[in-house]
Amino acid sequence: MTTFKKSFLILMLPLMAFTAAHKFYLSVTHVGYSEKDDALQITTRLFIDDMEKLLDERYGLKAQLGTDVESKSADEYLEKYFRTKLLFEIDGQPAEYQFLGKKYDTDMLICYFEIPKIGMDKIKSIQIQNEILTDLFDEQQNVVHFKIKEKKKSFVLIKSDTKGMLNL
Repeated sequence: MTTFKKSFLILMLPLMAFTAAHKFYLSVTHVGYSEKDDALQITTRLFIDDMEKLLDERYGLKAQLGTDVESKSADEYLEKYFRTKLLFEIDGQPAEYQFLGKKYDTDMLICYFEIPKIGMDKIKSIQIQNEILTDLFDEQQNVVHFKIKEKKKSFVLIKSDTKGMLNL
């Protein structure tokens, strides 16, 4: 290798390190109230590849989400994971939610949850604890948007700060 090629390579290597694709670790959760159903309706969007990596590392499941050969137990493990990492409290009391299902949109996994029959007229506060994927990715950010009773509030939750509250 010539001196010129070596010099060029030494100069270019640090620059090429910055051109690699930067990976963002992000989920977005919307929490809204349906007056018709008297229920909190929750939608969480996250990247399929991040969730596949988590399911593999945590449960040894090769989920192959969104493919024709998706694991038959994918929903079971998704729900199991969410129940440990996505928690709600209404007026300081734990609130159970139902996992309604999921769908795919390009590279996104969209999961649907509902907390039924909440009696919104009496509620003073709703708290979310969102630790989705923070056990796998230190840089994970979980954005939460509340829109309830004309009140809107958003949070960016991270590994060291996983809770957000909406006071009504």
